[in-house]
Amino acid sequence: MEGSKDVDKAFPDALREPVLRKVQFSTISRIDNLGILTFSTALSLQANLFDSLVDHIFDEFKQDFYPSENVTVMLDNGERLNGVVRDKAKFPELMRRDGTCERKAFSRYFVRLTNRPHEEALVDDEHIVRDRKSFTKQMLRSFIKNTVTREAWTGAPWLVKDRIAKDYRIDTEIPLHLQYDNKVAERRTNQVQKKGEHEGILLNLLTTPRLPDLQPKSHKSKLTQQQIARNKHQQFLDYQQALADNPAFAANPGAFVNRETQFVNHFDSHFPKYQQIAAKGSPKPPPPPPIRYPIEDLEVAPTHDGTHRPAMKFLSQTLDNGEGRDNRCVSGIRMDSAGPLLETWDTLNVYAEIFNLDSFTFDDYVQALELTSEDLPCELFTEIHCAALKLLVEEESKGGKVQIMLPDLPEESDETEVANDTSTIPTPTPEPEPKPVGRTTRSSLSKLELAGVKTEPSPPMSTTPDVKIHRAAEMVSDYGWVDRLRKRDFRSGGWETIIIGLLHQLSLNPRRRKTCEELLSKLAPVDTKPDMATAQQHYSMLDINSRVQILQILCMLTIETKTVRAYMEECSEDMTGYRKEKIDFQRNRKIAMEELRVLDDERKILLPDNRPPSPEVVPVDDVSMAGMDEEEDEILDSDEEPHSGRSLRRANDRAADRKRKREEEKEKKEKAEAASKLPKQSAQFKKVLKEIEKKKERIRECEEEIATLDNDLRESDCPRTKVLGKDRFWNRYYWMERNGMPYAGLPTSSTAEAGYANGRLWVQGPDDMEREGFIDLPEDDNSKYRKAFQMTIPERKKLEEGSTSVITAHEWGYYDDSDSLDMLIGWLDVRGVRELKLRKELQMQRDKIVLHMQRRKEYLQNAEKRYVTDEHTTRMSTRTKTHDEPPAYRCMAWKNSTAIQELGHLHCEQPRPSRKVTKKEKADEKRETRGSKPGKPLGRQGSRYTF
Repeated sequence: MEGSKDVDKAFPDALREPVLRKVQFSTISRIDNLGILTFSTALSLQANLFDSLVDHIFDEFKQDFYPSENVTVMLDNGERLNGVVRDKAKFPELMRRDGTCERKAFSRYFVRLTNRPHEEALVDDEHIVRDRKSFTKQMLRSFIKNTVTREAWTGAPWLVKDRIAKDYRIDTEIPLHLQYDNKVAERRTNQVQKKGEHEGILLNLLTTPRLPDLQPKSHKSKLTQQQIARNKHQQFLDYQQALADNPAFAANPGAFVNRETQFVNHFDSHFPKYQQIAAKGSPKPPPPPPIRYPIEDLEVAPTHDGTHRPAMKFLSQTLDNGEGRDNRCVSGIRMDSAGPLLETWDTLNVYAEIFNLDSFTFDDYVQALELTSEDLPCELFTEIHCAALKLLVEEESKGGKVQIMLPDLPEESDETEVANDTSTIPTPTPEPEPKPVGRTTRSSLSKLELAGVKTEPSPPMSTTPDVKIHRAAEMVSDYGWVDRLRKRDFRSGGWETIIIGLLHQLSLNPRRRKTCEELLSKLAPVDTKPDMATAQQHYSMLDINSRVQILQILCMLTIETKTVRAYMEECSEDMTGYRKEKIDFQRNRKIAMEELRVLDDERKILLPDNRPPSPEVVPVDDVSMAGMDEEEDEILDSDEEPHSGRSLRRANDRAADRKRKREEEKEKKEKAEAASKLPKQSAQFKKVLKEIEKKKERIRECEEEIATLDNDLRESDCPRTKVLGKDRFWNRYYWMERNGMPYAGLPTSSTAEAGYANGRLWVQGPDDMEREGFIDLPEDDNSKYRKAFQMTIPERKKLEEGSTSVITAHEWGYYDDSDSLDMLIGWLDVRGVRELKLRKELQMQRDKIVLHMQRRKEYLQNAEKRYVTDEHTTRMSTRTKTHDEPPAYRCMAWKNSTAIQELGHLHCEQPRPSRKVTKKEKADEKRETRGSKPGKPLGRQGSRYTF
């Protein structure tokens, strides 16, 4: 007994819970033909049962490893290293479109090496093993014997002991189909059915035989005597049932009753138990239907296989734990700024044609916002601000109309008030209650009362006098921000001053007051001079969180403009046209496929008369002799005589030319002989083959056009960013390149060589309604969930998401490598409704996502290498040659070529005076327009798409 306990203690702790969960409720069939059991026989039977269970569990866990388990890693060079499993990931099987397997399912393990504390090994199933003494059948048998029990009836399931099940939170409620009462009832039902069949045979034997009918033999399959008797008895039972339902079916008292009916009645009166047996032998009610997946994701039982969602990375450094941080994460960015950062980048790239901006990568965008140097101007940083501002107010030559709704500025009485009226925190004043107009009813009065409650002014914030927190009003008092924006006066702190004036006017809106006042206190402090130099200096030193807030405000204002609205409507109309064209091409493809099927049937009919003959088999001897003859001919045809003297190069060249000509003539003869042996194909057969090729080409063209239109539809879908799907804990997954833009950005961009736009798969936490309604449940619901799955939903979230998770909708994480993406796809459970859809979307987009992830990695690595090389070059100096200093950041390489092409200058520059068009230029333009052919406009890729 003590030895068994010692073996039990030596069993690996990491395998205890998985093994117990696998053993729980498992059933092992007994050995047949047991006979009478003695004490020794019972012990041997119990051992056999344990052995069969041990074999089953051992085979399943032999090549499966779990976190915190001691293992041995086998390197490719044959070296063996001891370590501890830190993490485990399962990769699903990948299938090609033709149904073949591209990659088999496998597991991957992160192992902390014991002798190398700062190193980890990433290995698969084939490079990891256990110590032979740590997991053996004897240890497993002893562990199972001491931790499980079983009731003394046939078919009883194995049950983990209550104390141990409570420690590992294992469900102890036996399923209904494994309970003793249901098993006994099922066994009795089966016995009664078998007994009923035997008694039916007995009844058939006791019946008086009738004379055979003198009928000719039937060619149909003969029925056995037992089946005939059963059919007759069933007909008699149906007749009795019909007689009970309708007495009119009864026969006359004097009518003839056959001898079989008399015997059956006599049998029923003398053997009343037969009816009871028949009633017991009736079919049992159907069992409860099995669970039909997919179902609600949180109602799917946890797997407990040691896997969890792969660790995410974060832009923010404000995490409590160090897991999942990116080594390139932005210094100082808050977690709540990640969402607006993505929102502004997506808006500026989706509507790049409206803003007249080159598309740019997300990494360059973040780096540009991170720069805080007044001496290092960044064109990307300046252009995105100026481009967004220009949409808010038209330029002076076009009327200078304001395109957005702004709160009215307060009216000042004199210039002194203007100078002293700096932005302060105003105290809200109560508004007069609106009076009912026209006929008043109870409903109208109740509505007015409700509106009065909603618009009831809040109490004053404080009784202290208003405190001056910035000098924004003084900064724009002499030269208004609207007038400056009309004239496009952006130089020397002009656009920074315009932003300050815009924020000052937006601060009059109570919803935006708090945010605008905080930003203005940083841009126009009280202790500084209210001029353009101050605005430029403080904006260049602004932190990235404040810059993201300002850009978010600008992007939200631009969406309200007529220009962007018109662009959305134009895209919507284009999508309608693309859908109609797609339907036409799909219809044409269907017609062409039907015509191809008819032509193929016609080809099959004509094929026997036009089939080429089978190739003739040439004997081996003939082949060898033919080769010898050719060699002899070559020897005889050669004009050269072998000699040991000096050879000339021209003679060798002439011999090679003669040999080449002979080979060409020989090949022509063989082709002519092969063509002569072929039967002459009929003209009709040739015509059918040509038509088949035409139809195939037509189908190929339709499929290419459909793929092009699908891409056009994706790029024109710009109103909102689509979500890929949600997981079991209501986290949202986004791939920003999915809609509204080309996958790699505009091909004419100055940074198009990067080959990607965002290169990440983003994960957003659940919103407040989803979190309160599905995750943070009340205590009653939590207790019910704990009773069903031995844990609450928050506990399950912590267990299955691993060390990194997002709690609210303001938190964002991402994946940027293919391994993490495959691990995520393997973690998703297809039994859940949401994860089934998400997994399907990820598998459809996987190749494109992985491609752009790889391109992002290459772009960042090449940029770092280029920066190191350029930095080394600048340190070298010569007397006669000077080197220009290279850009210290990637974002410095971005240039707004779109603005220069469309406007003739950058956004931050003054517009150049328009030049009058001469008559010659007008004539040339008309000639070009007349010569151009109408056709389908090009897409955002700049040309036709290639797939």
